[in-house]
Amino acid sequence: MWGAMDVRRILVVGSGAIKIAEAAEFDYSGSQALKAFREEGIETILVNPNVATIQTSKVLADRVYFVPISKDFLERVIERERPDAIACGFGGQTALSACVDLHDSGVLSKYGVRVVGTPVEGIRKALSRELFQRAMREAGVPIPPSRAARSPEEALAAAEELGYPVMVRVSFNLGGAGAFKARSRAELESRIYKAFAQSAIGEVLVEKYLEGWKEVEFEVVRDAYDNVAAVVCMENVDPMGYHTGDSIVVAPCQTLTDDEYQTARDISIAVERAIGLIGEGNVQVAVNYAGPEQYAIETNPRMSRSSALASKASGYPLAYIAAKLALGYRLDEVLNQVTRRTVAAFEPSLDYIVVKHPRWENDRFGVDEGLGPEMMSIGEAMGIGRNLEEAWQKAVRMIDIGEPGLVGGPLFRSATLEEALDALERHLPYWPIYAAKALYLGVSVDKIYELTKVDRFFLNAIKRVVDVWRALESGGASPELVEEAKRLGFSDEQIALALGAKPEELARRRRRPVVKRIDTLAGEWPADTNYLYLTYGGEFDELSPKVDYLVVGAGVFRIGVSVEFDWATVNLALELKRRGYRVAILNYNPETVSTDWDVVDKLYFDEISAERILDIYEKEGGPVVVLYAGGQIGQRLYPKLEMLGVRIGGTRPSSIDLAEDRSKFSRLLDKLGIKQPPWFYARSVEEALKLADDLGYPVLLRPSYVLGGTYMAVARNGRELADFLTRAARVSGEYPVVVSKFMPWGIEAEADAVSDGRRVVVTPIEHVEPPGVHSGDSTMVMPPRKTPGWAVEKMAEVVYTIARELDVKGPLNVQFIVLDDVYVIEANLRASRSMPFVSKATGVNYMSLVADVLTKERLPYEGELTVLRPSKWWVKTAQFSWSRVRGAYPRLGPVMYSTGEVASFGDVFEEALLKSWLSAQPNKLPRRNALVYTFDEAYLKDVEEIRRRLSWLELLEPTPDVVDKIKWRKVDMVITAGVTPEKDYAIRRVAADTSTPLVLHPSLGLELANAFNWLRKGGELKAEPW
Repeated sequence: MWGAMDVRRILVVGSGAIKIAEAAEFDYSGSQALKAFREEGIETILVNPNVATIQTSKVLADRVYFVPISKDFLERVIERERPDAIACGFGGQTALSACVDLHDSGVLSKYGVRVVGTPVEGIRKALSRELFQRAMREAGVPIPPSRAARSPEEALAAAEELGYPVMVRVSFNLGGAGAFKARSRAELESRIYKAFAQSAIGEVLVEKYLEGWKEVEFEVVRDAYDNVAAVVCMENVDPMGYHTGDSIVVAPCQTLTDDEYQTARDISIAVERAIGLIGEGNVQVAVNYAGPEQYAIETNPRMSRSSALASKASGYPLAYIAAKLALGYRLDEVLNQVTRRTVAAFEPSLDYIVVKHPRWENDRFGVDEGLGPEMMSIGEAMGIGRNLEEAWQKAVRMIDIGEPGLVGGPLFRSATLEEALDALERHLPYWPIYAAKALYLGVSVDKIYELTKVDRFFLNAIKRVVDVWRALESGGASPELVEEAKRLGFSDEQIALALGAKPEELARRRRRPVVKRIDTLAGEWPADTNYLYLTYGGEFDELSPKVDYLVVGAGVFRIGVSVEFDWATVNLALELKRRGYRVAILNYNPETVSTDWDVVDKLYFDEISAERILDIYEKEGGPVVVLYAGGQIGQRLYPKLEMLGVRIGGTRPSSIDLAEDRSKFSRLLDKLGIKQPPWFYARSVEEALKLADDLGYPVLLRPSYVLGGTYMAVARNGRELADFLTRAARVSGEYPVVVSKFMPWGIEAEADAVSDGRRVVVTPIEHVEPPGVHSGDSTMVMPPRKTPGWAVEKMAEVVYTIARELDVKGPLNVQFIVLDDVYVIEANLRASRSMPFVSKATGVNYMSLVADVLTKERLPYEGELTVLRPSKWWVKTAQFSWSRVRGAYPRLGPVMYSTGEVASFGDVFEEALLKSWLSAQPNKLPRRNALVYTFDEAYLKDVEEIRRRLSWLELLEPTPDVVDKIKWRKVDMVITAGVTPEKDYAIRRVAADTSTPLVLHPSLGLELANAFNWLRKGGELKAEPW
């Protein structure tokens, strides 16, 4: 045994809030690393302000710090905790950059802290484009013709030398921020400032654009003794020039010859040796479709989105192994966690195919951009099948955009030939559906290849799906054709659409799918996991003991559904296990902890649909199905599953419907004598216009059964109302739209609760921003600070009344406006986005209470109404990703725009607010100046007050030249108000592009101004463990 180095305490740096390009994959990799360190008896200290994650629960780390991931705060934690070592590779780019800062400023050497895993010089070589180029040339690794540049002039000169088109890549950043393709000098000049703004070290790389080349990725593990394995080869369906996070990815690689595969593998291993990787890294290789050339493009010397995907695709737990290697173990000393008999020094072989598909939210932000080298997707899903078509169709359903697969959905049906060809030429999100429509309308595979440069192998797979759709449409429903359709991944609903039949009829006629296991070694060794998927590519189930509960996860992440719901899913499953039950999870998001196969007794990595849940329910002999932990995706399935006779745990479906259906819920509140904003229910646009006139504008529209404020809107007049109603009908379909009086004054508040039908436990939360800003985008405070005591009590009583009336057995969340009285806006009978925040602040795990109600039917409290409050001030801040959503206008309103959240606590409100706000990127304390302005009359008084409180800064005006100042990072922060794109689009857009701190509501601006002044007068921001 070579064994591990002597480490007793280790500091693990997390990745902070979920943002575009830095999502839950770091909760998964951080959790795995904490698990691996803990097995070695090492005490773990975690710094991560992301309150919604599983890793920041008491389960995994010994001590947790909810503070900003910056050099100053990390130094304070190191001084207090005195760790022997620091792990930098499990918190994305945020953690790597922070570690390099700590190293360069001498903090690590001052306290004698070792970096485990890849040394800092190796990290620097991988992340600085110039050092990477140099290291590759020395190691003889082929790289594309390119030049590093440190100024716009140098970049333009490099492009002239290389010849257009060029690709500009940015040093020390993540998700391709600031990267772009330029086909001309003018295009390069107009966008270069953003690239420099996004680099931590002011360096970019200008590279010859390899148009139409294939992009493949290898995940490589390497130990300190130079033992190495290339674990998984993944191929991007989209060619070079599209960020891998925005590409459809398949594993294993499908179109490489053996020669190409071996060359790409050799290049990947050579890259990681050249930078001295210890642990796990990902290498991107460009493969010339027309010749033998291959180039190394870049490497990430850390866990990445690709590593999470590769772990789930292969069953090889990369983060766990990387943590062991970082401690000094050899690859052949670490056990393969799947077989528990073989060691980690192997390269998995797969007897199935996975397809990862991204999900975008461009329409929410009002942008219509084609894809490019800068990542824009919000979430991703992974389909597993025995053939490419099956896995791909599953993946399209999993991203939950209303399409039943590659063919047959609203987008497929409505797209004209002209729209389809335009979408393919511009490479729009969801291009495979447009490709399917083009093929259906007779366009050739060759023509689509010319437009997209996507390998014909993949286009032919889409064509096979289109051919079966056409055969079904022309009236063929022979058992053989239905079987072939099922084998190619068609759902019952999809086949029914083609045949004009009912899905239930099909379900009765078809055979059931079989359960297969992922075992990393294609069946050569007996596997110990219960990592399962369902497929029509087989005849026999792989049997395993049955479970008592099936907990349904949150599916694909999108705005409004993020890691909070994964926290709820995993915590509930663990609490049920702790009570002695056998538990399975159903989910398909490769980024998450819930799809980690060693969390529960069984993981079904498959679709969350009525069809699939029924298949699993039958196979498992009727376990209790739990739908409320994963948010909205489960809520929609109550009526269908109840009709199919599935046993559903918790609140009865009729109560869920009463709360979700806006008009039924509003009538219920009237019956109970609970106040709400005046409302009406509209069956037609004409009726709505007449009733809105009586109610008086502005009015608020709320479709039923939606999350994240999808298509919620404020209408100020009849024209806006008519426009919004037609859009809302598209989303809600058969569910009604309720129109209520918009009340943008008073305090917005909410309460999280758990009920057993008789007793209720509740925690009230106050919002800093007023009503009219989506709760997911609001700054939240506990305990309530401005809400009067009588109102807090009344909120708790109202929650109790609703819970008893609806006989709620499980979690619920109620939202309020506090004015002269307490008004209810809405109630959700499911886990909420704020439940991890409430659980960590009060010290009571709400999912443990939910498990009590599920298993014992009662809460562990005697009183009928128990109100829990935290002992310190806690503040939660929303994380926005405006810099990523190219072209969007940064704003706040009834629709949710934030991608994540962070939180912190303090002895006083100001301390909690500042630590929380500074934990969200790119926020920093202003030192020189601030641009504080509004073009909206309604906010003038507030903005003047903020300016008065910040008079110690140089206060800038929104003059034409201020945009240039922001462009070159000469403005410390922007505070604004209102929605006036016609006047200040350029200011807000450039602030987002250059990562300048942006405060979009004056109520937060006022609180921050106060807190800055508190800090200037000697207030202290402490680094204390939770």
